[in-house]
Amino acid sequence: MPDPVERRTRTARSDRPRPRRRRGIRVRDRRGRGLRSTLLPQTVPASNTRAESFDVVVLEAFAEIDARWHDRLRDLDIAVDDIPRMLPRDPESIQWPDEVTADGPIPLARLVPAGIDSHGRPTRARIVVFRRPLESRAKRGTDLLDLLHEVLVQQVATHLGVDEDTIDPDSY
Repeated sequence: MPDPVERRTRTARSDRPRPRRRRGIRVRDRRGRGLRSTLLPQTVPASNTRAESFDVVVLEAFAEIDARWHDRLRDLDIAVDDIPRMLPRDPESIQWPDEVTADGPIPLARLVPAGIDSHGRPTRARIVVFRRPLESRAKRGTDLLDLLHEVLVQQVATHLGVDEDTIDPDSY
C-alpha cells in the first residue's frame, strides 16, 4: 500500500507528483521552473518603471522652484497622471483656461485650485502633470527636465498670480 502522503501528492491522470503547496501558495509554476529571483536588483536604475523615473524627474524639475518659493508653495501639491482626461473649453478653436498649460490641442499640465470636495472637506491646490504628452515631446532626459521645468514655472506662476519671469528669472 502506498504511503498516504505520496497518494495525496500524485495526480489522478499520471504518476508525476504535483507541486507541493505551502499554506495555499503554489511553489512552482505550471512548467515546474518557477521564478528563481527578481529580474534586476532594486538598486539598479533599470529596475524602475517609466512612471517611477518620470516622478523622479518631476521632483527634480520642481526642486529649484520650491527652493525659491517654499514659503508660498506649502499649500500646493504636485501630482502626475498618465494622460489628460479633459476637453478644451471651445473644441473648435481649442481654447484652454489659464489653469491649463497646453501644446495646441494637447494639455501638458493643469492647476486644480483649492476648494471643497464632495464630502465637504477642504482640498489643497494641486498641479497635475500629464506624463505621456510630456514624454512624447521630449527626446532626451535633459529635454524632459527642461520642458517639465518650463511647464511647472507656468503653473506655479498661475497659482501665485505672478509673471513667469518672477518665478524663474534665469529661464526667461
